[in-house]
Amino acid sequence: MIHKQHDKNCPVTATINLIGGKYKPIILWYLTKGPTRYGELKKYISNATAKMLTQQLRELEKDKLISRKVYPIVPPKVEYSLTNVGKSISNVMFEMYKWGKAYLINQGVKVNCEMYKGRE
Repeated sequence: MIHKQHDKNCPVTATINLIGGKYKPIILWYLTKGPTRYGELKKYISNATAKMLTQQLRELEKDKLISRKVYPIVPPKVEYSLTNVGKSISNVMFEMYKWGKAYLINQGVKVNCEMYKGRE
């Protein structure tokens, strides 16, 4: 039996708390390709509201998984990129992808996500 006081110090709980969120995993994945502007992320994740996408980005930035760079130009240009800590989680994301793909195939579901095309 897991006791509640141990939850906050559990590595699995810590990981899920950092990358768990409606759009956090997909944001992290897109940023593995390099610095990305807010507008591009919004285009990639079109079903996210601006408020939700901004909230998820702020949480990832607060947790030091991503960094935000604002360029002093008009109109403003903002780019997001992975920090070293954010880059270090890419292998975890790939393993989650592989596990999820195998699970979906086992359930008879066609996989339509090519997040890691060429890496498998």
